[in-house]
Amino acid sequence: MLESKYDAKQVEEGKYSKWIEKGYFECGDMSKKPYCIVIPPPNVTGKLHLGHAMDNTIQDLLARYNRLKGYDVLWVPGMDHAGIATQAKVDERLKKEGISRYDLGREKFLERAWDWKKEYSDFIRNQWAKLGISVDYRKERFTLDEGLSRAVREVFVRYYKEGLIYQGQRVINWDPAAKTALSNIEVIHKDVEGLMYYFQYHLVDSDETFTVATTRPETMYGDVCIVVNPKDEKTNYLIGKKCINPANGDILPIIGDEYIEIGFGTGIMKCTPAHDPNDYQIALRHHLEMPICMNEDGTMNELAGEFKGLDRYDCREKTIEKIKSEGNFVKAEKITHAVGHSERTGVMVEPYLSKQWFVKMKPLAKEVLDNQEKEETKINFYPKRFEKTFTGWLEDIEDWCISRQLWWGHRIPVWYHKETGEIWCEMEDPKDPENWVQDEDVLDTWFSSALWPFSTLGWPDNTEDMKRYFPTSCMVTGYDIIFFWVARMAFSARHFCNNVPFKDCLIHGLIRDEKGRKMSKSLGNGIDPIDLIDKYGCDSMRLFLSTNSTPGLDMNFSTEKMEAGWNFINKLWNASRYVLMNIDETYSYKKPEIKSEIDHWIITKLNKTITQVTKNLDKYELAIAGNEIEDFVWNDFCSSYIEFTKPLLMSEDINVKHEALNTLIYVLEAILKLLHPFIPFVTEEIYQEIHGKEATICTENWPEIMNADEAKANEIEILLEVIKETRELKTINNIKPSKELNVQIEGYDFNDELKAILYKMTKLVIVDEINDETLIRPITNGKLIFRLNEVVDKEAELKKIDEEIRRLEGEIERGNRMLSNPGFVAKAPEAKINEEKAKLKKYQDSYEALKIKKEELSK
Repeated sequence: MLESKYDAKQVEEGKYSKWIEKGYFECGDMSKKPYCIVIPPPNVTGKLHLGHAMDNTIQDLLARYNRLKGYDVLWVPGMDHAGIATQAKVDERLKKEGISRYDLGREKFLERAWDWKKEYSDFIRNQWAKLGISVDYRKERFTLDEGLSRAVREVFVRYYKEGLIYQGQRVINWDPAAKTALSNIEVIHKDVEGLMYYFQYHLVDSDETFTVATTRPETMYGDVCIVVNPKDEKTNYLIGKKCINPANGDILPIIGDEYIEIGFGTGIMKCTPAHDPNDYQIALRHHLEMPICMNEDGTMNELAGEFKGLDRYDCREKTIEKIKSEGNFVKAEKITHAVGHSERTGVMVEPYLSKQWFVKMKPLAKEVLDNQEKEETKINFYPKRFEKTFTGWLEDIEDWCISRQLWWGHRIPVWYHKETGEIWCEMEDPKDPENWVQDEDVLDTWFSSALWPFSTLGWPDNTEDMKRYFPTSCMVTGYDIIFFWVARMAFSARHFCNNVPFKDCLIHGLIRDEKGRKMSKSLGNGIDPIDLIDKYGCDSMRLFLSTNSTPGLDMNFSTEKMEAGWNFINKLWNASRYVLMNIDETYSYKKPEIKSEIDHWIITKLNKTITQVTKNLDKYELAIAGNEIEDFVWNDFCSSYIEFTKPLLMSEDINVKHEALNTLIYVLEAILKLLHPFIPFVTEEIYQEIHGKEATICTENWPEIMNADEAKANEIEILLEVIKETRELKTINNIKPSKELNVQIEGYDFNDELKAILYKMTKLVIVDEINDETLIRPITNGKLIFRLNEVVDKEAELKKIDEEIRRLEGEIERGNRMLSNPGFVAKAPEAKINEEKAKLKKYQDSYEALKIKKEELSK
């Protein structure tokens, strides 16, 4: 028997380990159609956050739903090595020990990184268990495991041989804290307050000066020229002349280039090719030098002269002071501008000229875009609007910087001959390794993540898993990594597998705090999903995440909605307990024979719920589906059907009782199956109470439609309408629920069973005719006729009406007086005037309604 109180911790304890032990989530049933799902693998930098819980909840819901529908479901669990983030964590740990990775050397450092991975992967698996995700652990992968590393090397070598990977000097995004390059989408642009500095430049051999503005005076030590637009009549006379750099006294040529926007600012720009991507392009066009004035850690190098070794921002202040002291400072203006920050370390990114490895993206993007135009070869986005986000990024794509100056990651599979400089890039290492040196850099983490849908299935080998499960069925992720991951998986799968990585891509929003703010460490508003599970239970958290999330839209965390989820589960628990406590040793379940109106009604309601839930889950409208089930359980099953059947369960006729139990258990089991993808633990507990502890709902079938007579079901709809109208009537007129009322029902003739239900729930006595003064309540295609003196005390009611009429007359007079006052109308805000007009109309409507009611009662 179920415990008298729902205890989430007790219900959820031990179930997951048993599910895994029994192999309920293992794929490979060749008699079924395959269904394979993908979510972003968590990185090994720490514990899962609420966004991961969202990914896992939605994906697990789809996995369990499709298992129940008869699919052979594969969900590959796995983790990502997260190069920059993990190396930063290990560096931080070493720092606490008083050492750095350079003290250890590369090999020893990697040993420590693998130790970190082991520690946190165990932690993540424990969290997966808490979340109840139905993965096949036999298939677990890690982006640095042997198989995935082989796939990464295969992709790099093939790209290289096809001319799609190249090494070149470019101005890239540089993270001075991690001391590594970043791709464009690893940079977050934030609006920050800053200053625009205006400096005076002197022409050589002339007293003439002009003004140049910059937000980054520290880069003036890398300036190679001054640039004006040759079509700008105000400034083009300067072309060919020379001027003096006010930061260091260098002589700079003045050149012409149409990049400079006429009329913008001073119309004169300084050019720092090694520290600005636009200046870099100007330098290429004019064959200029590209001196670097900063070190990799964001400090200044020897080009900064006396400021060598200073942090870039300290150098900025010192440079301004120096220019001021020499009389060449003009002014500084406050501005707000978008500044790039590292997505991993949070520091301001420095544009930096560096030799890096790149992937040519235009041809790869074109392959995806061409296929996205055809229904049979495209990825289907849910919601569809995110397809435009996806294709728009691919259309404007730039080459991808894939090298990172790290030790933790896939080391770039390129060797350089020590004497000749020849490059080796093959699937095998050089046979004479003593003559070669391998590239020191590693690949961007997203390079390996981009291969996840097929590398985890055994590619580049044509494995049985690749044949059966690729392309995968559905990918679930937040909109924030469409560029990072979805697009990269798309072009990787298209290029190497000539297919989509997944047929459907379900995009969910971000989870924000209760005030609508993004969760972050700086705000201290992050929510640990394990804390929620410990307080409310996993099922309550899953129900909240799945039934309050609209595809593609952000959602706010809500304690109130978490508690509402718990309350619903508690309601299900109590209803199940009530049904099961009526089972004794004389009862043996049989599929119900649907005979009575109430049975036809509940089965009709159940059929409609199954149909709508299936339809919405197939469209990934999880919240709508979940809310439909909740509505059926709460209103139709618990509030109505169980109440209808209570007299039957107390019947002395054992056949009547058993027939009622058959239908109750049939509907309850269908409810458990419908809810299992949302709340797996409690549905398993109740299912096992019905079928025994060795049974499991995990391998059950999705509920099917049962035949029912809708005409008979409609009689119960009318019955419920009568119950509702009667309860409202008693409430309005302060009549005790237990008081009997006589009623004549026009339009319907209920049988004895329904009359008994109606009496039990409303204390209505149905009579053939009422001849006294009456009160009529309309119902669908009929009406309820009550004896007026049973419902209303005329004298008391008339007295109440007169009092309310007098009050309303006063309010109406006050409102008219206020709105006819020219002073009020002239001075009051429009919102206040509209508010008063609305109140006056409300009083007038109530006044007219009461006059009509008084007239009727006075007859």
